[in-house]
Amino acid sequence: MPIWGKIIGTIFGFMFRGPVGAIIGFIVGHLFDRGYSQDFNQMGGFSRFFTSQDELKSQAIFFHALFSVMGHVAKSDGQVTDAEIRMASTLMDQMDLQGETRKEAQQAFRDGKDADFPVVQILKEFKASCHGRRDVMQVFLEILIQAAFADGRLVKKEQQLLEKVAQQLGFKEHEFLYLLSMYEAEVRFRSARGAQGSSRTHRSSGAYSQQQSIDDAFKILGVESTDDVKTVKRSYRRLMAEHHPDKLVSKGLPKQAIEIAKHKAQDIQAAYDLVKQHKGFK
Repeated sequence: MPIWGKIIGTIFGFMFRGPVGAIIGFIVGHLFDRGYSQDFNQMGGFSRFFTSQDELKSQAIFFHALFSVMGHVAKSDGQVTDAEIRMASTLMDQMDLQGETRKEAQQAFRDGKDADFPVVQILKEFKASCHGRRDVMQVFLEILIQAAFADGRLVKKEQQLLEKVAQQLGFKEHEFLYLLSMYEAEVRFRSARGAQGSSRTHRSSGAYSQQQSIDDAFKILGVESTDDVKTVKRSYRRLMAEHHPDKLVSKGLPKQAIEIAKHKAQDIQAAYDLVKQHKGFK
């Protein structure tokens, strides 16, 4: 709890009005301290995750920006679907947002649906709060892409808004399109892996062949099937470094969002293992 307001208020009060002034100064200082603290707690329930005011402000901005922009993207095509609402709730579950914290996230999602939602300003504040760290902003963008696909499709207005978000965060068009293609490949690849061992596999139904799985593995790694081993390994190491939980936490990604990065890292690892097997290298 801030105390400097009380200390300074007491000292100056005593200097000018003696003991009575000290009491008045203490009270005024207390009110100042409380107001200062509230400035950093304006995101409400998010405050329970953080141990310092700087951490509180930075990471509360992350959560508020994430769920409000998510609501804005969901509303961009004119209607927020049940699937999009479920996706937002699932993310809150994965991040273990409970009680007042969850209410704050839900309110942020609702705020984002307003027609006059200041998306550019919100993104500027988020970018400044994470000091423009690209890997943190990329995870932020990847989560939004995942949420946009919640209803199984990405309409033109949603993609246009996501492109706007990417641009505001400093991503070039081809970088955004790569993240989009990568996520689509991950969904197919993950579904196929999940079906392995079951009585009804994708291969038996002809819906997803082994070759398609390999093609998607290359897309996830951001390489071509004709690239050499050195290029594949370099891309794999870069992607794993970008999604390493400890590194992301140290750069400001809230621990509650790390589970998302872990899923991404698992897909990257599985894709790399398949490419290694396909190309025959260790």
